[in-house]
Amino acid sequence: MDGATRRNEDRAERLISRKLLSHGSATLLSIVHAATPHASQTTMNFAPSQYLDLNRTEHRMLFDHSLNVWDALKQIPSYLQFRLKPQILGKLIGKPFISGAVFVGKGAVIEQGAMIKGPAWIGEGCEIRNGCYIRENVIVGSGCVLGNSCEFKNCIIFDEAQVPHFNYVGDSILGFRAHLGAGVVLSNVKLDHSEITIPTAERLLPTGLKKFGAIIGDRAEIGCHSVLNPGSLIGRDTILYPGTQWRGVCPESSIVKTRFASEVIERRK
Repeated sequence: MDGATRRNEDRAERLISRKLLSHGSATLLSIVHAATPHASQTTMNFAPSQYLDLNRTEHRMLFDHSLNVWDALKQIPSYLQFRLKPQILGKLIGKPFISGAVFVGKGAVIEQGAMIKGPAWIGEGCEIRNGCYIRENVIVGSGCVLGNSCEFKNCIIFDEAQVPHFNYVGDSILGFRAHLGAGVVLSNVKLDHSEITIPTAERLLPTGLKKFGAIIGDRAEIGCHSVLNPGSLIGRDTILYPGTQWRGVCPESSIVKTRFASEVIERRK
C-alpha cells in the first residue's frame, strides 16, 4: 500500500468518525457511503449529469457551462432576463397575485391566495396551490406541484417535481420527480454568513456562494421535517428518513436511516 492510498484511507476514517458524532442516530451504513471517495470527489467535480437528467427540463441551457451542478444557480437572473417573455397561458382560480415578469405555461393552474413575484417561469401543467409564495428568479418545469405554505426563491425545479406542504426551497435545484415531504427545509445560509463549502474526502471545496441550499437528484425522496444544511448534495434515487438533519454529499441510490429512541413510562395519577 503506497503512502497516498494510506493517507486517503486515514482521511475517510476520520470523516466517518466526525459524521458519527454529527449525525447521531443515522445508521453507519449511510454514513460510510457518504464518506467513501467517489471519482467526482477526488477530481473535485460535481457535474450536473451526476445528479440531473438534463432532458427533463426545457431550461438545460442553464447548465451549458457549469463545471459543478450548483454553478447554474448563478445564471438564473441573466437567463430569465434574456429568455422570459411574460404571458399567462394557464388557468387562474380567483385572483392570485402575479407580478409583471411572469410566464405561466398552458394547462397550469394558479389558485387563489398564491403569490408569484417575477421574474419567474412556471411550466405547463403545473399546480400552484393556495398559499404558495414564489419570489424572484424561480424556474419551474412542467407538471410540478408547489403547495400550501411553501416558499421558493432563486431555484430551478425540474419536470414533475413535488413540493406540496410547508417547505422552504432557496438557492437550490430539484431534479426530475424529486419529492420533499411536509416540512422539509433546504437551508441556504450559514449562521456566520460565510462562503458555503462542500465536504469531500480531500478537503472542503469552495462553491463561491454565500447562499446555496441543496441539490436534490432525480427521484430523490426527502422525508417529512428533514433539514438539509447549506451545500447539501443528494444523489439520484436516494431516500432520507423523516426528521433527518443532513450536511454534505449523499451518494445516489442510498438510504439515510434516522432513528429516535422513544421511552414509554407509566403516567402518574
